[in-house]
Amino acid sequence: MSVITFLCAGQMNSAITFPAFENGHEVRLVGSPLDREIIERLRRDNYHPTLKRTLHAGIRYYQKEELPEALEGADLILNGVSSFGIDWFVREMLPVLPEKVPILSVTKGMICEEDGALTPYPIYMQRMQPAGRQMRFFGIGGPCTSYELADHDDSHVAFCGEEMETLRWMRSLLGTSYYHISLSRDVRGVESAVALKNAYALGVSLAVGLAEKRDGQIGAVHYNSQAALFGQSVREMTELIRLCHGLPENLIFGAGDLYVTIFGGRTRKIGTLLGRGLTFEEAMRELDGVTLESIVIATRTARAVRQMAGAGLVRTEDFPLLMHVDEIINQGKPVSIPWDAFTFVREEI
Repeated sequence: MSVITFLCAGQMNSAITFPAFENGHEVRLVGSPLDREIIERLRRDNYHPTLKRTLHAGIRYYQKEELPEALEGADLILNGVSSFGIDWFVREMLPVLPEKVPILSVTKGMICEEDGALTPYPIYMQRMQPAGRQMRFFGIGGPCTSYELADHDDSHVAFCGEEMETLRWMRSLLGTSYYHISLSRDVRGVESAVALKNAYALGVSLAVGLAEKRDGQIGAVHYNSQAALFGQSVREMTELIRLCHGLPENLIFGAGDLYVTIFGGRTRKIGTLLGRGLTFEEAMRELDGVTLESIVIATRTARAVRQMAGAGLVRTEDFPLLMHVDEIINQGKPVSIPWDAFTFVREEI
């Protein structure tokens, strides 16, 4: 049996407690400063109010100030902070976490460097750790929704990091008959693929709102347009993964994650609202001002593409869907899918 400490009680981190606990490990779930009410409720009856599932009896719950106790004897740490909390995690958590315990992160996202390079969070955290420390960071990516993982629906993800021996060990701790885990040393490929899907899920969801607007019926669906936008997303993501210095084989995790994301959640909702004709500001008000990772990654990726284009490394014309999404959310332009920009003629074989 190993001791696994989960930092932050978000939905995905909490869902992974299911395979961890069922494999016989001691599971400790620590709330961030934003998770106080979640931890209080879990302590009462093991019910997670945002995941809307009852966690296993026997899991130990801790508030942020009880972190030292939760870390005592830990063999593995899972980081479940959202991308909006990544700087808090770097600033507040990395200095106090045990140096020898590997950190496996469910956080998806990248930062845009000054030269336009996109850096995945595990590599960013490795770089930002306190001077003199040698902490090890790993990531999880793939098409897996938290509530379906908690319900034991078959899911296939990738664990990525530089140390294959440690990746195999982590898979032995968390892999189950329903939680299937591939392993990859290509951190840039896996992490860029699953981060990019958030931006493109918004793009594909525009077709849902356009169908509803055209038919005058909420829930109207036209699969041709969604499929076309999905295909264009995969095309652009393939090139972006290459620009992030990742292997194209990792597209399976990004495309799968894209498929999952466009079927529900806040990213689908805002894409649908925009497709119906709402401005970005109106759509955000409709969502009560919630922060969306799709907005962050779309903005950062579009900015990176423009910077790389300025350096002569790419052409913005090769990313028409991404550029249009960025125009909608950052320049206030109405939805007008650039269909002609998606078509091509390839004479050579």
